[in-house]
Amino acid sequence: MTQCKNYRESMNEALSKVIAQIRESLDIDSIFKFTVTEVRQSLNTDRVGVFRFYPGLGWEGEFVYEDVDQKLSYPSIAESDSCDLIKEFAQLDQQGAINAIADISHSGVSHYQIQMRENLLACENLAAPLMKGRDLWGLLCICRCRAERKWNTSEIEFVKLIAEHLGLALQQAEYIEQVHSQSTQLAQAKAQEKAIEWQKTIAIAIEKIRQSLDLETIFRTSTTEIRKLINADRVAIYRFNEDWSGEFVYESVAEGWISLIDEQLQRPELKDNVSSCSAKDLAQAPVVDSYLQDTQGGRFSKGEVYRVCYDIYNAGFSDCYLNVLEIYQARAYVIIAIYHGQRLWGLLAVYQNSGTRFWQEDEVYLLTQVGTQLGVALQQAELLAETQRQKEEISQALKELQATQSQLVQAEKMASLGQLVAGVAHEINNPINFIYGNISHIKEHADSLLKLISVYQKNYPNPCKEVQEELTELDFDYIADDLPRIIKSMRIGAERIAQLVLSLRTFARLDEADMKPIDLHEGIESTLLILQHRLQAKHNLPAIKVIRKYSKLPKVFCYAAQINQVFMNLLNNAIDALEESTNLGKFIVEPKIVISTKLNDNQKIMITIADNGCGIPENFQGRIFEPFFTTKPPGKGTGLGLSISYKIIVEEHEGQLSFNCIPGQGCEFCIEIPMQPSVMVS
Repeated sequence: MTQCKNYRESMNEALSKVIAQIRESLDIDSIFKFTVTEVRQSLNTDRVGVFRFYPGLGWEGEFVYEDVDQKLSYPSIAESDSCDLIKEFAQLDQQGAINAIADISHSGVSHYQIQMRENLLACENLAAPLMKGRDLWGLLCICRCRAERKWNTSEIEFVKLIAEHLGLALQQAEYIEQVHSQSTQLAQAKAQEKAIEWQKTIAIAIEKIRQSLDLETIFRTSTTEIRKLINADRVAIYRFNEDWSGEFVYESVAEGWISLIDEQLQRPELKDNVSSCSAKDLAQAPVVDSYLQDTQGGRFSKGEVYRVCYDIYNAGFSDCYLNVLEIYQARAYVIIAIYHGQRLWGLLAVYQNSGTRFWQEDEVYLLTQVGTQLGVALQQAELLAETQRQKEEISQALKELQATQSQLVQAEKMASLGQLVAGVAHEINNPINFIYGNISHIKEHADSLLKLISVYQKNYPNPCKEVQEELTELDFDYIADDLPRIIKSMRIGAERIAQLVLSLRTFARLDEADMKPIDLHEGIESTLLILQHRLQAKHNLPAIKVIRKYSKLPKVFCYAAQINQVFMNLLNNAIDALEESTNLGKFIVEPKIVISTKLNDNQKIMITIADNGCGIPENFQGRIFEPFFTTKPPGKGTGLGLSISYKIIVEEHEGQLSFNCIPGQGCEFCIEIPMQPSVMVS
């Protein structure tokens, strides 16, 4: 289990490193070199390579990046061989599928390909497509050469995520290359200074987008930077709902104009005005551009990237749509589609409110680049969220597995302890019954002998010298006086041992594995008897007083051994708290534990165990039922007692385990269980 945990953590760490490298580096060459090394080391495989297809030449291509275990005798890969090697993966990979072969000898490929693979030391393979946008750019190939290996789901998912991030890196590299090319073209144009300034600003905006994976930060930065760049009156992000209605979610607006986001919240009549031109019931809906709603996204849903309007009154819009644009205070606009994959997610809207505006081609082009980058940001955010979700799920699964394993070990220990206790109790019970049963006979015989000696002394008051000396040496009078007291002490001790044996057997309850009606008070008392040695006075703590406030309770259906374990855990914790208070310098004059029981009106049994110790610090109170969490010094607690108790009461008995605690004044734990579980009632 530890090896599996370390292996998954290694994959998560490698994935995080690759994502960080993509975010931090603009060099696609260094990104791929770093990635193949990290993937090979993380998967502990022999060869990881990146195969790139030649554009327009079918399946021809070459391995452009590769990392190989130095222990292998690695031959060169001929171009023709590599094409044949790759072609078998192509049909699945061009559709975005993962191709995994665990054993080449049983994979169904040709004898020639098998021979060629053996020459390349490749036995088991895993290949993932590298998509640049919608195009198959190449393959990420992982080979295991030394032994048969079956690729598991987590490994395949890991390789798929790596491939998706590399695809985004390819898109980013291509886009950055386009930006650089555009910078060169703009620098040669007549409006060179303005174009360069725009390009710098857009690069800054894109860099800010790349530096953050938080959508709110990305959209807020984008709208602010764009409005400043092209000197517009308003830049907003409009997000579609499932029914093609939508709302403005981010906005940067110049001084003197209303905020559409605020208007959506503060002007209910705005919704009424918009609703009047929509064919759908929009009651309580957000502000809606009904033109986009009625046309299901308009031209954008059919793949159009942008739409330009120089003057809304000369564009041929309907009166209804014009009314909506007037509510927006718009006179001219550019709208850029934001696609999340193949789905139209929303719009980047740039409005000129003060008058008409002839939008320049360069302005529109730069806005389309920003819209594309916002789409990439959406994909990155989604991939990150998915990665984080999977990481959290894996982490949570590991924690639960660890907790479950520890609880099983603890339960097994308790079962073994119960068997040991029952065995010891049984072995002690037989001889103690023999001793206890013969004490009365010993007393009778001793009384008879003493009586006989008394008769002898009465009839022979002057014994011979030898008898007189023996009586003097033995101190017969003392023996005659002390012997009854010894027999009485033996009887009390035997009764005490018998009572302890009975308590041990009651606590273990090995003969009651199923739910049975039991006397809870009997379980509490048997636990207290076992813990009697801990209740006695110590050098720095007076004897702990146990106060019983028992009500008359009916028998309760439960697992007796489990309930007794809960009593043991809670009472031990109470004693620990009292002892710890003394260790912390708080002297308790009268340490006490109060145990109360009662039957509630809802026919549930309530048991409270309270102490007047040091209590639990407030910053720890929210975690005390977590597995392995403990406030005790190292070596004194496992952190499983309360966690197991909580599981027993809540999951096994459909009850509740809660606590009230005031730091410095003590703590009270409350158990509430039904008289009969719902399973038995039904």
